[in-house]
Amino acid sequence: MSSPSSSPSPSTHADDLAFVVRSVARTAVDNEKAFGDLDAVAGDGDFGYSLARGFEIVLGDWDTLVSDAPAETLKKVALVISKRVGGTSGPLWGTAFLRAAGAVKDRPELNAADAVAMLRAAAEGIKARGRSDLGDKTLLDALIPMTDALERRLADGGPAADGAELAALAATTARAAADATTPMQARRGRQSYTGERSIGSPDPGAVAVAVMAERVAAEWEARD
Repeated sequence: MSSPSSSPSPSTHADDLAFVVRSVARTAVDNEKAFGDLDAVAGDGDFGYSLARGFEIVLGDWDTLVSDAPAETLKKVALVISKRVGGTSGPLWGTAFLRAAGAVKDRPELNAADAVAMLRAAAEGIKARGRSDLGDKTLLDALIPMTDALERRLADGGPAADGAELAALAATTARAAADATTPMQARRGRQSYTGERSIGSPDPGAVAVAVMAERVAAEWEARD
């Protein structure tokens, strides 16, 4: 991974991280049916339900989870997700949050380069836990391109990007990447058991990443 820290990075404080995590949780809960219906096309249909049940607890216990220490917040969320999200999603999403926490261990303040490091660590954790990679038709097919796009933007030597610009870039990249999973055949996860039936619909996990990124971008300026 090239070092985006060589370019100026806008501040991404603990409040911004908390906003992103809470937006992810709200998106999972609000889209329970949509994510489940998409998963039912070639999977067992429980993706939306499983994700929503875990993130409901994150929202309900929010005041006990959020901390001024970014890594601590992420570790607490990881523990909830790992324990409360069913199926294969729990270990994968829990690992993602835990690896993200490890990427910013002992950091009281974060910047955009740290955000890239967290996303990259999350992707690597999912790769290892799920034995999957780019092109296998999983959430990595949205997460990795989104992370790559942010890293390139920070390393391009241009004017420093603010949070809103980076959030918009993440959203547009993740959406295009999620849509691009439609013609793929799943090679990992439960959808891979259906063979060619997985062709013709986008991967639910990749779509979830895109919808979450879109919500963060849409609400970035107006966040409370």
